[in-house]
Amino acid sequence: MTAKAVLIYDWVDDRLGLSELAAFARHKTVPVHAQSFWYYWGGISLFLFLVQCFSGVLLLVYFRPGAESYESVRQITFVMHFGWLIRSAHAWSANLMMFSILVHMFSVFFMKAYRKPREFGWLSGMALLGLASVFGFSGYLLPMDELSYFATKVGLEIPAAIPLIGPAMANMLRGGPDVSEFTVQRFFALHVVVLPALFLPLLGFHLWLVQKHGNASPPSEEAKPIFDRKTMPFMPNFIRKDLAMWLISLNILALLASVFPWALGKQFDPLAPAPAGIHPEWYFMSPFEMLKLLGSWLPGATGEYAGILLFSIGIMLWTLIPFYDTKKTSGQRGRAAHYFGLAAVCLLLATTAIGYWTIR
Repeated sequence: MTAKAVLIYDWVDDRLGLSELAAFARHKTVPVHAQSFWYYWGGISLFLFLVQCFSGVLLLVYFRPGAESYESVRQITFVMHFGWLIRSAHAWSANLMMFSILVHMFSVFFMKAYRKPREFGWLSGMALLGLASVFGFSGYLLPMDELSYFATKVGLEIPAAIPLIGPAMANMLRGGPDVSEFTVQRFFALHVVVLPALFLPLLGFHLWLVQKHGNASPPSEEAKPIFDRKTMPFMPNFIRKDLAMWLISLNILALLASVFPWALGKQFDPLAPAPAGIHPEWYFMSPFEMLKLLGSWLPGATGEYAGILLFSIGIMLWTLIPFYDTKKTSGQRGRAAHYFGLAAVCLLLATTAIGYWTIR
């Protein structure tokens, strides 16, 4: 560096402590083992969220929520230069982000990375997953084409089935008894103001916890003597590989967005019957199918209530797993938690597959 650059760096370093951050990054290490591949999915999720932010700001410039939602999206897609590509990248990155978050969550679960001292990392990650799901649900309606309109109506049947508070909650989300332009305005405010205000500080807290506690090793690695455990420097080795995964993710996203552009259907007609095959997004298909299956097995609203109760209990048990499977009780409880995770994966995959298989 030149003398002037050194002076500028020293001036900034005195005020922000850049040398302390650099020293931390140089001394930080990441475990190396057969399951190290799963460490990169958290970074992939972060990268796709950044793509969401960038493309979302560009779409925000031209999007008009309310009665003109469909027309503004039509202009973005067919009139604005490269508008179709930005919209397609936004939609595809949302789906890829949900997929990568789920992969990251299951990898954390099966590597037992929720155990002490990482309980808050697990809890904040579950909260981020919940917010990401609401991000996807609220954004799906905004084009107000036929598919998004009726899919949102179907999706809102899930909270509406909650006993006592469900109907009032659904009416509050819709802004009335049915999905309308008022629903779009509420979902838009939720999507671009409320959710980011909740998501960003929670994301910062989650990332800080990851840096504080480091990457967890699976139990098989922790059982090895310390001198047999392999590590790599966080800077530059892990960062370089993490950025390579970002580049691969960008290439996959670019391929999907350009070769399979996100379609815009016909403008919705509230008086028209729902087209065949309407269903919620894939990450909501499992609870939707549980409601449908139990509704066909049990009479009346009992099936819906049973489905909501079953899924709620499952989420609660999944979220509280760090307080059941601890390092002190890692024997029988650890095996039980492992089988519980396998059962959850099989149930989610089975109900999602059945949901798509029975679409007609």
